[in-house]
Amino acid sequence: MRVFIDLMWFFKQEKKAYISGILILAVVAVLHLIPPKIVGYIVDLIKENELTKGTLIKWIIVLIVTALAMYVLRYYWRIMIFGSSLKLARILRNRLFSYFTNMSSSFYQQKRVGDLMAHATNDLQAIQGTAGSGVLTFVDSLLTGGFVVIAMAATISWKLTLIALIPMPFMAILTNYYGSLLHKKFHKAQEAFSSLNDKTQESINGIKVIKTFGQEKEDIESFRAQSADIVKKNVAVAKIDSLFDPTISIVIGLSFFLSIVFGAKYVISNELTIGQLISFTTYLGLLIWPMLAFGSLFNILERGRASYERVSNLLSEPKEILDRPNAINTIPTGSIEYKVKSFHYPNETKPVLEDIHFQLKQGETLGIVGKTGAGKTTLIKLLLREFEGINGTILFGNNRIYEYRIDRLRESIGYVPQDHFLFSSTVKENIAFSDPLIDQTFIEKAAKIAHIHDDILQFTDGYETIVGEKGVSLSGGQKQRISIARALLKDPEVLILDDSLSAVDAKTEEAILKSLKEERSGKTTIITAHRLSAIKHANKIIVLENGKIIESGKHDVLMENDGWYKAMFVSQQLEELVELGGK
Repeated sequence: MRVFIDLMWFFKQEKKAYISGILILAVVAVLHLIPPKIVGYIVDLIKENELTKGTLIKWIIVLIVTALAMYVLRYYWRIMIFGSSLKLARILRNRLFSYFTNMSSSFYQQKRVGDLMAHATNDLQAIQGTAGSGVLTFVDSLLTGGFVVIAMAATISWKLTLIALIPMPFMAILTNYYGSLLHKKFHKAQEAFSSLNDKTQESINGIKVIKTFGQEKEDIESFRAQSADIVKKNVAVAKIDSLFDPTISIVIGLSFFLSIVFGAKYVISNELTIGQLISFTTYLGLLIWPMLAFGSLFNILERGRASYERVSNLLSEPKEILDRPNAINTIPTGSIEYKVKSFHYPNETKPVLEDIHFQLKQGETLGIVGKTGAGKTTLIKLLLREFEGINGTILFGNNRIYEYRIDRLRESIGYVPQDHFLFSSTVKENIAFSDPLIDQTFIEKAAKIAHIHDDILQFTDGYETIVGEKGVSLSGGQKQRISIARALLKDPEVLILDDSLSAVDAKTEEAILKSLKEERSGKTTIITAHRLSAIKHANKIIVLENGKIIESGKHDVLMENDGWYKAMFVSQQLEELVELGGK
């Protein structure tokens, strides 16, 4: 029953609905007692030859009215209790989604998408069942069972009632044992479902890679193995679940046996009438539902408890990136200055960045280059506050970035990441993501600066073309340029292009950079690139190697040095010359 205690915050919130539903259930439980009593009374009248047509019609009318009353009341308690359980699912779903959107990059590096999806689907469904079917089963079994036992003891025979209840403690002991086993097994079954969810999501997203490497059979076999594991673990749950009904049936059967044996004895000794014995056994039949419900209750509660623990453990993980008290509620502007002694990722000791010191004045362009893994993207993400734990600081407009509210800081930055992401909607909706109601003119202007406007006009439905999941229908260069247009639409104080021109040709790259220079006069731009032609126009270029700045300066200055930058630039120029046929 611990899950009910865990959910007490919600029951208090919806106390009116639950109290109303429970009161209606109580009335229904009392109405259940009427038919057996009437049947026993009529049987005694028949035995005494005292049943008249009028009496029979009267009691039939009472039974019909009772049935209609239960019909109506059952409708309303379903609205009260099941309606409230739907609200709980909505609250938890909203909490999870809000939690997901506020977590940092390190959280998603540690979690699997399939597992997070399982929390938001299967686990919430089990919790909803606890607040709906669980509450119903618990209350109804107690009320119906309690009222039936009281009616049996108070109106027929307390001695026979005690005899009939002798097997009940054995049922309580066994069902409690089954419940503890069920909790462990269901927890493992939910984890297995999460793994399969993650496997399915990865396979669908990576289907092109799987096909390219001819790994379809291996991937199918891997899926079958995980699917078989889920079946195995759910069968283990079902095996325990299947023990409840036989156990309860045996207990109920023993109660019937004792009731008939001792009840017949009491009839013979005139302690009971035959009608009272029939009423008693009918009442005992009414106890079958509460007992079966009690067994089902363990199943529902243990599933709900396992799922609530999973969701609660997830939500209890602290957010790493938080606003400081009295954070500045204005969009930052001005120069940017890095004073970073060192930075390493959470749970790692080796620094990713060391001795990063430079200043970028407002309106300037910074180029960041270096080998793969040199720390270029990490340098950018520190400015976006995707990570904490910097040994040093970053200034933006003479204030440390930690002094700004996170939403205000990021509002000033337009970021185009390496792994550009497009939503499964229209081109227009993707570009206008930051302002869905913006005028079409501004959308087209951003597209023209990104040099994607002409391409869009060639699409089947122009700006209303559906791009497919993650922009599957577009080329890499088109996706990059739509992502750039989306960032430009914000007209950000700082535009960051994180290797976002790698999929476009040199001519288009040059055209985009020229447009940015013309349209973003007085605003800051940061570009990371592997192709050095993308940053040779920058006011400042820094070269990273193993997380350290090994060279810095303008293009001309770096070309005078006999360093990595010059060697790489010359190499790339020769490659381009070869591609052009040596002309």
